[in-house]
Amino acid sequence: MPTFEALAPAKVNLTLLVTGLRDDGYHLLESLVVFAGVGDQLRVEPAETLSLSVSGPRAAGVPEDGRNLVLKAAERLRALRGVTAGARISLEKHLPHGGGIGGGSSDAATAIRLLSQLWGVAPLTRAEALPLGADIPVCLAAPAPRLMCGIGEDLSPVPALPSAWLVLVNPGVEMPTPKVFRAFDAAYPPTAQRHAPLPPTPDFEAFTAWLHGHHNDLTKVLNDPQGEAYVPQIAEILTVLSGAGGTADCDMSGSGSTCWGLFADEPAARTAAAALAATHPDWWVTAAPILSDHAAP
Repeated sequence: MPTFEALAPAKVNLTLLVTGLRDDGYHLLESLVVFAGVGDQLRVEPAETLSLSVSGPRAAGVPEDGRNLVLKAAERLRALRGVTAGARISLEKHLPHGGGIGGGSSDAATAIRLLSQLWGVAPLTRAEALPLGADIPVCLAAPAPRLMCGIGEDLSPVPALPSAWLVLVNPGVEMPTPKVFRAFDAAYPPTAQRHAPLPPTPDFEAFTAWLHGHHNDLTKVLNDPQGEAYVPQIAEILTVLSGAGGTADCDMSGSGSTCWGLFADEPAARTAAAALAATHPDWWVTAAPILSDHAAP
């Protein structure tokens, strides 16, 4: 019986600008999104009914019923493609929950790709996937880096990025996205600034220089002691990351609370990750490469 499996990679926002607010309450964003070579693992196989089982070191608290975004995505694909077959979906969780690295969205997007293979139908389009969540369209483009704009539906390719590694750090604090944006709205207006164009085929130094001119607008929300989304560990993590040997840049991903440090090569990243894990055993720490877009759909 055919079985399909794949990594659902972590989505990392290397930049994130809040550029506007729509009348319906959705925020307009600009973000450079890359994918890291670490994530959850999904497997799908034929079955009479549609089901989901969750295992792995981060499985605790992850629902296996219709509340899970993976099943919501599977049901939407079945409905829009007229599929009557079922599938047995196995999800092995490794990414922290509510960490701003798109764990649930990447799981759902990967399930869409795998189920479309299993059922022999076209995957959901961006427009069809967007009602499931703002990060689903960009996760469907994984592992290709993308400039994500609008509410998540406007995706643009970017020049080939240089080889680089990330150290990802999460303090174990789940941060609901609506809460972060509510705190942002209470304290800050959207910005009119936009991303500067990426240099064509940048090397690591040029890419790092470009990153230094950009940031994540939501980092200041989690660093604000007066705000409802304050997470004191964020400042500590960024201080530790910035002081690690070989760190070229660091910031928070998405709405947090995972932070990233950028490194030129694997040895420097793994050395920094090992040191961080040893001194902060309560943090989730991992090193992973930024994935290239060679396998992009």
